Amino acid sequence: MRYIYATLLALVTVLVFVFIGQNMQSVTVSFLNIRLTMPLFLLKALVYFLGMVSGGSLVGLVRALYRRATQSPRPTKPAP
Repeated sequence: MRYIYATLLALVTVLVFVFIGQNMQSVTVSFLNIRLTMPLFLLKALVYFLGMVSGGSLVGLVRALYRRATQSPRPTKPAP
């Protein structure tokens, strides 16, 4: 099983380097008055990771809201 994992890791690594090699052209990104020039592969990786972070946060928020909505309310203490 260790050899299968090593082979898969090597394959993914090769695919990442092929992707980088084919996307080396520069692109300019503008946001408000900020202009940033970077390689295309870097822009795609940045957008991918930002999507992972924001998507993971959204899933966590939905789970927390669901748990709160499905929990029974806590009993209140009677006043002395």
